[in-house]
Amino acid sequence: MKNLKTIILSSVFTLTAAAAFAEPYRIGVLTDMSGMNYDLSGQGSVVAAQMAVEDFGGKLLGEGIEVIVGDHQNKPDIGSTLARTWIDEQNVVAVVDVPTSSVAMAVQEITRQKDTAFLISTAGSSALTAEACSASTAQWTWDTYALANGTGRALTQGGAKKWYFITVDYTFGHALEADTTQAVTAAGGEVIGSVRHPRETTDFSSYILQAQASGADVIALANSSGDTMTALKQMQEFGITEAGQKVAGMLLFLTDVQGVGLDIAQDLTLTTAFYWDMDDATREWSARYSERMGGKKPTMVHAGVYSSVMNYLKAAEAAGQAKSGSKVMEAMRGMDINDFFNRNAYLREDGRVVHDMFLVRVKKPSESTSEGDLYEVLATIPGKEAFASLENSTCPLVKK
Repeated sequence: MKNLKTIILSSVFTLTAAAAFAEPYRIGVLTDMSGMNYDLSGQGSVVAAQMAVEDFGGKLLGEGIEVIVGDHQNKPDIGSTLARTWIDEQNVVAVVDVPTSSVAMAVQEITRQKDTAFLISTAGSSALTAEACSASTAQWTWDTYALANGTGRALTQGGAKKWYFITVDYTFGHALEADTTQAVTAAGGEVIGSVRHPRETTDFSSYILQAQASGADVIALANSSGDTMTALKQMQEFGITEAGQKVAGMLLFLTDVQGVGLDIAQDLTLTTAFYWDMDDATREWSARYSERMGGKKPTMVHAGVYSSVMNYLKAAEAAGQAKSGSKVMEAMRGMDINDFFNRNAYLREDGRVVHDMFLVRVKKPSESTSEGDLYEVLATIPGKEAFASLENSTCPLVKK
């Protein structure tokens, strides 16, 4: 009896000690902490994820939750290595954010193999939910199809029929040009030419001159962040809009508009998933975010990171586990996804979160009343119109 009592007491101590030192669930924010995407994602994405964890209560299935951060430096090999190490060694149950589509594609392969939740907020290639789709992925905020369908269709229907592209030469740029071409053509327009440039280009003069000489009604910038801002500034120097050609920034974040200033960005039409000043709910969350970010306003990426993490945690609780990303996503597909970011939202089997998008116009300097007062909302684009339908999906998870 003495030996049995000792064994029982020993077992109780072992279980108690294990519980006391149980490793917390970790959310890994894999982002750009040192490059051209830092302002639009970066530290703001980390803060947004931390806010979601705190608002959820700091515990998942009785265990603590920690947010960790990694800088993928916009390199697919670094991103995929970090993701694999996190999952294998640090109990990361969800990888979040991930700017740069080429990095996201590499990371998605790791999370697919490991059946780990992948919550994409910054990467936008529509291929992520097409031929490359994964059962453990939710592409939360935007994609190239939604931007193309919103801005491309609106400008073409407004009379700008001939398009010329200045496109960044990697996965995201190719997808954005292809999706916009499809939208422009469907609306009765045509693409009369395009030119590609490397990432982080400092001199766009040769590309701008080619676009100017094309006689296009619209010069479309199928690039992002630093490249877009550099191109916009140099296009003003070339007098593009003064000469009668329109400029379309196919992907513009709030930080990009602030970066170039309203004098350059004024009257640009763009498509976004979120604007901080839309209603009381967006203003309330954005005010809390700004308190932590030295007064900075959130981009759609930051709002999307918060929303994706919060809804992931709710779905993991509903699923009764956090390790299997595909099972968490299955639980999420049965949930009501509705918050300050998501309007009329739901998660599809291809991993696309469908929600309303918004067509906005950048205000003139004379119309803006504060530093963050940048957009006029022109129209709401219902989710079913904004995102590609499943009818012709190439995602192998979609039942035909």
